[in-house]
Amino acid sequence: MAATKRPVPDSTSSGKKSGKPAGLPFGSPALLSAIDRALASLDPTPRAVGVAVSGGADSAMLAVHAAEVARQRGIALHFLHVHHGLQLIADDWRGQVHDLAQLLAVPCHSMRVQVDPAGDGIESAARTARYRALAALAERAGVGHVLLAHHQDDQAETVLLRLLRGAGPQGLGAMAPQMHRDGLVYLRPWLDVSRASILRLADEFRRVAGWKPVHDPTNAEDRYTRSAVRERLTPQLDDRWPGWQATLARHARQSREASQVLQEVATQDLAGLEPSQDGRSFSLARWRELSQARQALVLRHWLAAQGLRMPTDARLAELMRQMRGLHALGHDRQMQVKHGDALIRCVRGRVLVE
Repeated sequence: MAATKRPVPDSTSSGKKSGKPAGLPFGSPALLSAIDRALASLDPTPRAVGVAVSGGADSAMLAVHAAEVARQRGIALHFLHVHHGLQLIADDWRGQVHDLAQLLAVPCHSMRVQVDPAGDGIESAARTARYRALAALAERAGVGHVLLAHHQDDQAETVLLRLLRGAGPQGLGAMAPQMHRDGLVYLRPWLDVSRASILRLADEFRRVAGWKPVHDPTNAEDRYTRSAVRERLTPQLDDRWPGWQATLARHARQSREASQVLQEVATQDLAGLEPSQDGRSFSLARWRELSQARQALVLRHWLAAQGLRMPTDARLAELMRQMRGLHALGHDRQMQVKHGDALIRCVRGRVLVE
């Protein structure tokens, strides 16, 4: 895992409050409704929410629309900005975000982090640092829910990347509308919204309000994996299959639904394996009564419940081969399969993890 230094508070500013909430004659009804539905799905409705704002067109338009929805719902809104310190121009981006906050009379909190690309690489390290900083900023602002500006094009790119990396049904579900991480609930209300429509709104907002979003040049550098998909594959797909983003976004929704069904089946199957009270062992004989596909499914589910990483197909196949080769009570030989820092054994007919 890439190491990142502890995020350090950078600055906090509050939008200047006038006698009435700041409002602009601007906004897409469809995009406003998407944010409103996301907030309406929360029970109870939070008194305050945050929105992650990088300063780019996507997050800026989410911030603008969220400000209007929050005003209508009587919810306090906070802008959360993470300064990665990877480019000199990032200081200007922070200023742009705080200017937008002033324009909309919304409190803005920012934090600078230092990213160490050793280990999993710069993209993974930056993502890890960003979420850590967002958690710290949310705690400072007193919010437990944060809006993210991921859209349909982001979702389609994620499906492509997961597919190329060999992800299973759960991975192909890509980004979920709600995500729990670090004690926060992240909301993605715009997963069905195209980037083209967001860019049109950003251009319109620039004409109405005089505020212009920032542009990150690394988004076009194909040395980064996601940028390579965007710069090399997307033009070809746009030319041959117009609207492919919507198709892959639909595929992601269907994959998440299928994953939920598989999760329910795996939960039921594990309950039928006479699991121990702590869940760390189960009956070998009961496991053998399942079909081969469900044997694999429940093993993955059980390993995940133990906090272990998912095994490769080859490692899972070897584990299942050994489990099938044991005596029904596991007395004929001692099975020991190392998986990460854990050891999977079979003792007296019980498969257990140590």
